[in-house]
Amino acid sequence: MTMQIKKLATSPSRSGRHLQRYNQGFRQVVGCVPYRIRKTNESPEIHGTLVEDLEVLLISSQKSQRMMFPKGGWELDEDIELAASRETLEEAGVVGLLGDKLGEWIFKSKSQEKFHEAFMFSLLVTEELHVWPEKISVNEFGYVHMTVNEAREVCAHSWMKEALEAFVRQFTPQQRMEEEPLSCRLELCRTEELRLSIGVESSDEEVDCF
Repeated sequence: MTMQIKKLATSPSRSGRHLQRYNQGFRQVVGCVPYRIRKTNESPEIHGTLVEDLEVLLISSQKSQRMMFPKGGWELDEDIELAASRETLEEAGVVGLLGDKLGEWIFKSKSQEKFHEAFMFSLLVTEELHVWPEKISVNEFGYVHMTVNEAREVCAHSWMKEALEAFVRQFTPQQRMEEEPLSCRLELCRTEELRLSIGVESSDEEVDCF
């Protein structure tokens, strides 16, 4: 898949919504928590790696200086893994080894006034490209590597912070076993959806349900 993704590096980003996936009216988006291991980036194995040895990658754009993880729409002609890798390349200019799915979240985009269903993955960065689609577009993205603690401070969206914590739990097996079942979290989200639909608003640009 890596070579397939790299071929997209000099192509324009996908645009339009004619292939966009929806689930019960929720626009489906996918993204990644890209990371590298400061001691060595030669092995995809994360077991035994300390959280302090990790750096995660966040992006910003000319339209907004908010820091976030790369994400975008999941389209009908691609599977979820390809979509996650593609969006990470398009927005952050990195390719790598896609890891486990971190979870699913529902958030409300204040700019669009619509609910989105988000799926996030981990991605071990193996290569940083000099040219990528969003870099050469009008809405140029920039990225920065930082520690997990720094990312906790600057990440703009609370649902993405929860994805970051799910990523951290990959390095702490005991916590991973104690993680709350996903079905319970989705049920909580549906409850929050009803609460928001009757007029309870938030000042966040993206309102998450967890």
